[in-house]
Amino acid sequence: MTSDVGAQLRKGVVEYCVLGLLQQAPAYGWEISERLTALGLIGSIGTLYPLLARLRAQDLIVSHADSPDSARPRKYYTLTAAGEAQLDVFRGQWQPFAAAVDAVISPERPPNEG
Repeated sequence: MTSDVGAQLRKGVVEYCVLGLLQQAPAYGWEISERLTALGLIGSIGTLYPLLARLRAQDLIVSHADSPDSARPRKYYTLTAAGEAQLDVFRGQWQPFAAAVDAVISPERPPNEG
């Protein structure tokens, strides 16, 4: 078993968290990284770009540059229809899965008195 359970859990869900963020609004890499880091879902921006490349290769997201006239051009990422569909599948499976895990690992409760 791995000693860092949190890292293993994050690996399983961080891609879907990126899809969820992009469903809310298009965003550029640094912005996505800041949000995920603040939530404790990634350790640094260095882990984000390979993940974004995988999501692009799977056609779950697309990237586009902002206005060429901007002082600091950024690459924005947007969710595709396939990304929306994948996120819907994940949502449909997440709640039952999380509830099942919770039911198994929760400490036993004392029987109700009465």
